[in-house]
Amino acid sequence: MGMSVTISAAAEQDAEQIFRLQYLCFQSEAALYGNYRIDPLVQTLDSVRREVAADCVVVARLGDEIVGSVHGRITEDGAAAIGKLCVHPRLQGHGIGARLLRAAESALAGERGARTFRLHAGHRSESNLRLYSKVGYQRVGTSQGTDGVPMIVLEKDAEAFATTA
Repeated sequence: MGMSVTISAAAEQDAEQIFRLQYLCFQSEAALYGNYRIDPLVQTLDSVRREVAADCVVVARLGDEIVGSVHGRITEDGAAAIGKLCVHPRLQGHGIGARLLRAAESALAGERGARTFRLHAGHRSESNLRLYSKVGYQRVGTSQGTDGVPMIVLEKDAEAFATTA
């Protein structure tokens, strides 16, 4: 009998697994753009530790292994910036990413008062853009990532989340 994936807030001791998972998961994204300097690949372990301590970081676990994660924080304008969503390649396509997003949205709206959820996706990241559209995000603009990758900005109203969760 197989184990089920559980979703929970990240703990301090999860930082190293999150760090390794991000590095694994974002390789395909880097290859898509021919840019191995994208933010999740150059982030340090100490930086991941600081995010886990200060921000909203949610993980998916299969037993003791972290197989997915997402990061969120409240910005100055009251929006929740959501990013670094990743699911282990062997488990992609099973709804774990959507579950992680819902858990992060719930925590960011309920515990931190987010009014809007905002995320960025690379303009060539079609599977990510499909997922975000499927869970209610709408394109609101474009931006340039600090790593030079053209990004699509997507948003979802926190009140819309409350009615669909």
